[in-house]
Amino acid sequence: TDNAKLSKRNGEASIAWYREQGYLPEAICNYLALLGWSPGDDRENISMKELTELFTVEKVHSSPARFDMKKLEAINGDKIRALSLEEFLTWTLPFLTKAAIITGTESEIELVKRALPIIQERIVKLDETPQLLKFLFVKEFAVDADALSKITDSGSKDVLRRSLKELADLPTWDHTSIEAALRASLIEDMGLKPRIAFTALRIATTGSTISPPLFESMELLGQSACISRISSALEL
Repeated sequence: TDNAKLSKRNGEASIAWYREQGYLPEAICNYLALLGWSPGDDRENISMKELTELFTVEKVHSSPARFDMKKLEAINGDKIRALSLEEFLTWTLPFLTKAAIITGTESEIELVKRALPIIQERIVKLDETPQLLKFLFVKEFAVDADALSKITDSGSKDVLRRSLKELADLPTWDHTSIEAALRASLIEDMGLKPRIAFTALRIATTGSTISPPLFESMELLGQSACISRISSALEL
């Protein structure tokens, strides 16, 4: 990770380590090829088909190569975004089951499948998925300790009380309706800045300051779960 030569004494030199971190095989092959070779242009995201067609020994560099983790992550993120939903699901499920986020029931897998499109553009490694999706599956919901202070002040309580009223009366539960109702109430009516208003809601519904897009997350959680969590947050 320090842009130095790889060593067998470095745990990150193991292929198993990269697999556990959530790097796709195609991304690793793509990046390793670029360590000592160039396709002749500035492209970094190259398919396996293109690699087999374009690679020639004559274009291999003689200068020493340095391993750049940031570049590998960028390539891996590109490969993840190029996956179909079914491919992304296949790659993601082992990480979620290993982290004990899901047990693999049909209903859990269906919910994961619905959630994947809202995180696919935002991750660079597959091992990020458990942290981002765990809020959908926790049996006993709790707010992260480092986020707790951000929803216990009087301003945040006002946001949550107003949100609770708006959401309880919402006849249609989808992210578009949720966003429209909350923006009208919190931003236009109360005059709050989005960051102030929606941070409290994010924490109250997902338990963290970091989550997939808020309104899509709330849609996935469902109306009753959101109302229950916001009500619980008001008691903290």
